[in-house]
Amino acid sequence: MAVDLLLGLQWGDEGKGKIVDVLTKDYDIIARFQGGPNAGHTLIFDGNKHVLHTIPSGIFHKTALNVVGNGVVIDPVIFRKELENLDQHNIDYTSKLLISKKAHLILPTHRLLDAASETSKGKAKIGSTLKGIGPTYMDKTGRNGMRVGDLELDDWKERYNLLTDKHLKMLAFFDVDIQFDLKELENEFIKGIEKLRSLKFIDSEEFLNTAIKENKKILAEGAQGSLLDIDFGTYPFVTSSNTTAAGACTGLGIAPNKIGDVFGIFKAYTTRVGSGPFPTELFDNDGKNMAKIGNEFGATTGRPRRCGWLDLIALKYAVQINGVTQLMMMKGDVLSGFETLKVCTAYKHKGKIIKHLPYNIEPENVTPIFTEFKGWESDLTKMSSCDELPQNLLDYILFIEKETEVPIKIISVGPDRKQTIIR
Repeated sequence: MAVDLLLGLQWGDEGKGKIVDVLTKDYDIIARFQGGPNAGHTLIFDGNKHVLHTIPSGIFHKTALNVVGNGVVIDPVIFRKELENLDQHNIDYTSKLLISKKAHLILPTHRLLDAASETSKGKAKIGSTLKGIGPTYMDKTGRNGMRVGDLELDDWKERYNLLTDKHLKMLAFFDVDIQFDLKELENEFIKGIEKLRSLKFIDSEEFLNTAIKENKKILAEGAQGSLLDIDFGTYPFVTSSNTTAAGACTGLGIAPNKIGDVFGIFKAYTTRVGSGPFPTELFDNDGKNMAKIGNEFGATTGRPRRCGWLDLIALKYAVQINGVTQLMMMKGDVLSGFETLKVCTAYKHKGKIIKHLPYNIEPENVTPIFTEFKGWESDLTKMSSCDELPQNLLDYILFIEKETEVPIKIISVGPDRKQTIIR
């Protein structure tokens, strides 16, 4: 049985958590393959809102197993808080949540290094979530990191102390004043480690490949978005991992020929958190209305999201590099009430009209060229079938399908799992 992938196609915050939650009933295993607590996957059902940062979004279903893969970085402090939140809802995670021994650990000093690095950049800061993600991946590639499997070794505290001492020396190189109480941070870290060790650690690549042979249905869940990929995103304003389909192979230990469907999620418009180029960004009332109606604030940081029209050039680029087979459009309901909608269908780049994503998309390099569409007034949030959708929305959907050459199979018309239309 092939492994299906679910990926964000923009700058993150597309609504992946909701769709994983909707799809989980069709899968035996949900596996996160990259990122860490910089992710914020929001799920709303039965009148309750849940935000997950590291735990896969299938955790609220009774039957599915949830795997945190080797490509993920785990902060035991944040992970403990996530588990304690699940305790309030009587979720039996001890039997449903499995942790890869090869996943790397975020130490308290990783977060301090992240804060020091970002502060030292001043106006050139990249918009880090300050969760220690970047420094942890740096230690991973530098072959210095601590992994979950190390917690089963007798000398894990010695390994921790060696890495912490190295980080403290590195902090001294930054010409910034970062106040911290290491003892207090370590006390919380140890509590997190104790909670983490109550879960089952697995050789995740062996577990998943055995499940494939046993014809188990597996959904790989990504975090962030394709335009934040360390290789293919808007570098350097990117995350520290591979958020694209290729990252699922390295982040779970599955071969490319085991990949089945690739579900690509995008918003009916575009948003971005933090710094970095954003060709279709709006600075007028349309942008303010999108942000207000769409409640565009980061689930992890609370930072307001920048809003703009749908960038079809960037979307087609993400579809191409991921091999997307099905599209899922989120937040169509937010665009209700706009008299005219715009879609970026080309760039003016150095005097030429182009229809691909170039090396640089900063304002001095590209100017978006828009195609206009008629908007719709209808409130979509109460609709449950395609027959009810306004024709102007259907025209919008058909245009996107034609341009991307990929069918849109799901349309989200609200935040609740029930507000989902299957085409």
